[in-house]
Amino acid sequence: MNVIIRTDASITIGSGHVMRCLTIAKELQKRGCLVQFFMKELSGHLIEYVMEHGFSNVQEMKVTDLCIIDHYEIDRQWENTIRPFVRKIMVIDDLANRVHDCDLLLDQNVVPSYEIRYDMLVSNHCVKLLGPKYLIMRPEFIHARLQMKERSGEVKRLLLFMGGTDPTSETLKVMQGLEQTSTNFEQIDVVIGNGNVHKEDIENICRKKGYIYHCQIDYMAKLMTKADFSIGAGGSTTWERCYIGLPSSSTIVADNQRIATETAASLGAVWNLGWHEDVQVQNYVELLNALPKHKNHLKEISEIGLSMTEKVDEPNPWLERILEMMK
Repeated sequence: MNVIIRTDASITIGSGHVMRCLTIAKELQKRGCLVQFFMKELSGHLIEYVMEHGFSNVQEMKVTDLCIIDHYEIDRQWENTIRPFVRKIMVIDDLANRVHDCDLLLDQNVVPSYEIRYDMLVSNHCVKLLGPKYLIMRPEFIHARLQMKERSGEVKRLLLFMGGTDPTSETLKVMQGLEQTSTNFEQIDVVIGNGNVHKEDIENICRKKGYIYHCQIDYMAKLMTKADFSIGAGGSTTWERCYIGLPSSSTIVADNQRIATETAASLGAVWNLGWHEDVQVQNYVELLNALPKHKNHLKEISEIGLSMTEKVDEPNPWLERILEMMK
């Protein structure tokens, strides 16, 4: 089976779309599929990174068995134009704000009325895979969940990851907060992506302060398993943290993260700090200072996250549904 994945990464778009598509690509490749990406050379793209993982990038749409689309700027109009070239179309979405012409739609988020919010946006024949049962998880996360230990709520090791590009410079704000906090940590891991425009400054600060610096890594699950608390952004990594049972805070850095983050917080699965423009250095200081006082709360966040992401069948059931659709 030939597959083309239409997605993009950039300083403004972020890296999340490409990273979850790379997970899907690798799983399909294991099943004998020939997978290619279709990405544009935007500022902060990840074309070379994807190629390093063994996938070529095409410059235009061509005949294929399946096209997987993970892109907020694509809707039914473009999907209609590729119909003559493809057998099936799969869409990955989080927003439910536009009409699609697709055969399968996947949205892994928990938001109000998530079970029905696509009913008027796709055709009756479209298969809908909705909710955290269909989380797109890399094998490292699945293995880590099987091996993890119960968390105590005590925070000795801190993980900081504000997304691959961190367009609102939250990483630097948190690092300023670390200068002012009264809480001591045995280890602080700081993770960024290649698209972070402040990566040299962040690396220099880490070197001076003794923080562990990580750039564009493929071992996030290992860091999450070892961490006791994570300061992060909204988006797909919220569910990764929940899946590992890692208590965390989320700062909303993009409009498309707002509903999912607020819903996760209302369910007790994350500590929501709010919209990034309203989150100042002092807010991060207050969060860091509060951690030793909230051991029971942090344990509860961990337990709720694990419960929300528990699967009743095999990990990544979306894979079998894709293959089933192509028979």
